[in-house]
Amino acid sequence: MPTFSHLHVHTQFSLLDGAADISDLYKKAVKDNMPAIAITDHGNMFGAFKFVAEASKHNTKDAPNTIKPIVGCEFYVVDDRTKKSFTRDDRDQRFHQLFLAKNAEGYANLVKMCSLGYMEGLYGKYPRIDKQLILQYHKGLIATTCCLGALVPRTILRKGEAEGEKEFKWWLDLFGEDYYIELQRHDIPEQNTVNEVLIKWAKKYNVKIIASNDSHYVDRDDSNAHDILLCINTGEKQSTPTMKDFADDEMMAKGKRFAFYNDEFYFKSTQEMSALFSDIPEAIDNTNDIVSKIEPLKLKQDILLPHFQLPAGFTDQDAYLEHLTFLGAKERYRDISQEIEERLRFELFTIRTMGFAGYFLIVADFIKAGRDLGVFVGPGRGSAAGSAVAYCIGITNIDPIKYQLLFERFLNPDRKSMPDIDTDFDDE
Repeated sequence: MPTFSHLHVHTQFSLLDGAADISDLYKKAVKDNMPAIAITDHGNMFGAFKFVAEASKHNTKDAPNTIKPIVGCEFYVVDDRTKKSFTRDDRDQRFHQLFLAKNAEGYANLVKMCSLGYMEGLYGKYPRIDKQLILQYHKGLIATTCCLGALVPRTILRKGEAEGEKEFKWWLDLFGEDYYIELQRHDIPEQNTVNEVLIKWAKKYNVKIIASNDSHYVDRDDSNAHDILLCINTGEKQSTPTMKDFADDEMMAKGKRFAFYNDEFYFKSTQEMSALFSDIPEAIDNTNDIVSKIEPLKLKQDILLPHFQLPAGFTDQDAYLEHLTFLGAKERYRDISQEIEERLRFELFTIRTMGFAGYFLIVADFIKAGRDLGVFVGPGRGSAAGSAVAYCIGITNIDPIKYQLLFERFLNPDRKSMPDIDTDFDDE
């Protein structure tokens, strides 16, 4: 039995489009002795951390196979990510594009493009990137011709083989040996047409072919549940006639709803994939070529708090927090009794010991900025109301000493998690 890895997989983090639970994917992959799985959710990397962490749960001494988690993303690519104004004759045309992170640099570039897709390219519900970003952040990434919704296949179908080849060469010139021809076989006529052209180019340009399945759910039996999910996404009923088309919603026919072409979009076994590509066995084997290029990613890191910019005259965050605390205490209490001073010094000692002075300064800073802007800010909620330091520096407006609230419930040396300050802001 040949070895095969799924490199085009959508999980539940492809919001209202993917219906595959990450843990269930790993269980099926372990049972099938797959060397690796990739996560390639639409437009986001929300599931990346969970996906990598989940791998370790299944890579045990009792498991017959060690599965390598591969982090990727299927982006929405447009001509200009900053363009937000469209008409009926000038629609927002989005094309899919799959990237896989080879190493830490590639992961960082995925994160960067994903973030900029939301910050600069968000239109409606779609975070979008463009070729300008890809040129800037392509290092450390593996790219493929992707699916029927991608630029190369769409250009072949809409503009012809010659124009499609120009588009294909742009990607090949940029990624070189890290660019792969991706073949999918979901029994879609347009897909068969594209595959014939891609196979021809694979020979002409000596580009490796990989087999994939555009996996959106775990088992074939999940297809109906997935279809219901699509109905929720598009606000349609299942009884509405479907438009069995590969295209995005800009080609939706009036009175019909979007649906997947058939029930083939599941996490198929190695045996099923091998049978599907029995005429091109190297397409199965070449997935191992990509897996061998992937360096393991360590995504779990120690908490890194941002550095608070101190004003002139101060060089230490703890000293500045103490300064603000006693300055605020004079305003809050006027006369600082021994009880109040002991309480404040105890809290400051705990905050210093645990290294959270910068956290308090940052939270106090943005709460002050909100009030200065005239934004309604709540008095504070939860265990943070037990901190006299938070009260003195303006984070909360509830006197914990007057109401005998416990600071230890909010922060103590035995607590392993970050302090949790709950604050309400006006929504505008």
